[in-house]
Amino acid sequence: MSFQAYIDNIQAKIGKSPADFKKLAEQKGFLRKGKLVEGIKAGQIVAWLKEDFDLGHGHAMAIYAVFKGKSK
Repeated sequence: MSFQAYIDNIQAKIGKSPADFKKLAEQKGFLRKGKLVEGIKAGQIVAWLKEDFDLGHGHAMAIYAVFKGKSK
């Protein structure tokens, strides 16, 4: 599955765009001014996305990749 397919599937399932997840991550303290806060690990974000949004591991990692700056 391509990166964009992961993002499209997440948006279809959850109804949130990558920008929406960035805003939520800022509220949780994972991002600051759109950048990952130093010391935040992928596992923390993946656990949050799995618990709060019922995302699978691959989909959660796609959102983490967005937080790291991946766009395509």
